[in-house]
Amino acid sequence: MASFVSFLDGTVVTVALPAIVDELGGGITTQQWTVDAYLITLGAFILVAGSISDTYGRIRVIRWGLIAFGVTSVLIAVAPSAPFLIIARLLQGVAGAMLVPSSLALITSNFRGAAQAKAIGTWTGATAGAMIAGPIIGGLFVDLASWRLVFLINVLPIAACLWLLTRLQQRDARLPDAHIDYLGALLCVPGLGGIVFALIEEPNLGWGDPLVWVPAVVGTLASAGFLWRQATARQPMLPLSMFRVRNFAWGNLSTWMIYGALSLSGFVIVVYLQEQAGLSATLAGLASLPITLIMIALSSRAGAWAGRFGPRLFMTAGPLGMAVGSLMMLAVGDDFNYWWQMLPGIVVFGLGLTLTVSPLTAAILGAIEPSRAGIASATNNAISRIAGLIAIAAVGAIVGGALDLDGFHRAMWATAIAMTAGAAISWLGIRNPVAPTDVEEQAAAQPGEPGP
Repeated sequence: MASFVSFLDGTVVTVALPAIVDELGGGITTQQWTVDAYLITLGAFILVAGSISDTYGRIRVIRWGLIAFGVTSVLIAVAPSAPFLIIARLLQGVAGAMLVPSSLALITSNFRGAAQAKAIGTWTGATAGAMIAGPIIGGLFVDLASWRLVFLINVLPIAACLWLLTRLQQRDARLPDAHIDYLGALLCVPGLGGIVFALIEEPNLGWGDPLVWVPAVVGTLASAGFLWRQATARQPMLPLSMFRVRNFAWGNLSTWMIYGALSLSGFVIVVYLQEQAGLSATLAGLASLPITLIMIALSSRAGAWAGRFGPRLFMTAGPLGMAVGSLMMLAVGDDFNYWWQMLPGIVVFGLGLTLTVSPLTAAILGAIEPSRAGIASATNNAISRIAGLIAIAAVGAIVGGALDLDGFHRAMWATAIAMTAGAAISWLGIRNPVAPTDVEEQAAAQPGEPGP
């Protein structure tokens, strides 16, 4: 339920973007900032939230995040202007950062091996429910009432989750030596914010404008300072030593490519269907429904398959399937027909996504010991959100400044290329874990040596 709230907000916002711009103004820049303001603070603070959850307890941090998310949702719903909305979205990102890593850490700290892979698959399928509820309910509110009501959808699941937490018979886990790296957090925020600001404003102002190149330079220097801090701090916010673990390092590199492409395609498809193809917000939300239905039906099974056969094959075939689905959507033309031009690609894309998500998450988090589940989950989530942040910030450059038919086609090509790169990275870098029975056989064959 906690993850449901965070994922629900992401799907709701995309459907509401055209209506927000119609009332508050600002064009595609306002649309980009409405999405990226949330992702900036989410990506920056999700690592801090991982440390906080290890320090104060995962359940407590989830409770804090739910309350803050509800308050900021109300602020967004009453926003009188685009700047106010963007500031409220920045604050909501901080609240969202407390939800996903803490909830996923509860799973990874209580399950291992094949059971963990299946549990993560169940978690993926459950959170995919937000992908159904968000576009459909959000689209109905936009078409029949107001986009402002879209941001109040979170109230009921937040209340339900807060009540469920009181019923949870689970001892809150804390690490006695956990530490919060405040300096790292202070460097991370301007690092992300400066680079993203430059990418969003560059199509409007050009690289020669100080309002573009100064934030870009500041963001680059702050990002370099963040990495230096993590490499030298005694208790870093992002332990770079985790990237010495093969599956964790290669899996997160694959995450960067795959989730960047996912965010790009999701943003472009929903906005294009409304602004160019002429669909209502409700129909634009329903367009991606097959993806969600496929995920709900098969995510748990894909997680179980990955636990049985290993994640490498699925992490390769899944992104390739999404690349094929993206290329199939190049059939979209001026005379738009959803059933023949888009639906076949949507279905193939959904099958590929379902084969990817659970095995990818299980491979990355299963490579790290349970005591570091909070920061490992936070790191993977931060990388996926930051990848989406950068991709959406670069939409203007990718589509050529206008999201017309040519721009839509360029975005689909970019999605296919990034997905193919993610598949290649997974095939080259990911290794299937050795099954416990194999370890026991090796140990029995070589009793004088430790097992792998």
